[in-house]
Amino acid sequence: MGAHAADLELARLCAAGDEHAWERFVREYRPLLYRAADALDRTQGARELADSLYAELYGVTASASERRSLFRYYQGRSSLATWLRAVLAQRYVDRLRVQRRVEPLLHDEVPAPSEEVDTDRARYVVLVGQALSRAVAALGPRERLRLGCYYVQELTLAETARVLNESEATSSRQLGRTRQALRAAVERQLRADARLSDDQIAACFASVAGDPGPLDLKQVIYE
Repeated sequence: MGAHAADLELARLCAAGDEHAWERFVREYRPLLYRAADALDRTQGARELADSLYAELYGVTASASERRSLFRYYQGRSSLATWLRAVLAQRYVDRLRVQRRVEPLLHDEVPAPSEEVDTDRARYVVLVGQALSRAVAALGPRERLRLGCYYVQELTLAETARVLNESEATSSRQLGRTRQALRAAVERQLRADARLSDDQIAACFASVAGDPGPLDLKQVIYE
């Protein structure tokens, strides 16, 4: 932590509302945040997130006499620049997830549904739904709760992490692992039980990605 003592002190002063510290922070870190935002979105669509981050860093007023600055979460375990990039990246990911609402649990690179796929779509959706239900049922209670918070209740990653009393990074990592495990389990079931070929399995995922139809995530996760 000693290597980042100067960063930690700057964050502390900014959190306390020190005007000179804020002038230094804006001068030194605004260009960095803009570069990080442009790296996330080449169309500069993430720059407003970088700008809005300043309000959180300055401190949202919780009462007439209290400011709650985002800087209070900076512990000096990494450089302030690295921490800021991570915070901005997480805000960007959370915004994308809100825009997309419920991200498909079986998300992956899949081809766009074709007319040939559509002829069997209803059957494929049923098969995927059955396989997904069995795969989710095999998960532990904590994994099911995390999925329910994020995909059914549509909580943000930060809110999901608070519900499970874990860090955002842990929630993100565990959700990723669970999605991979579910996809692998569904593929195994489609191959072993439904006797589908690799091409047919790809068509299944393409059908569900394009239009999940009657596939109800709430029923799958909470049944």
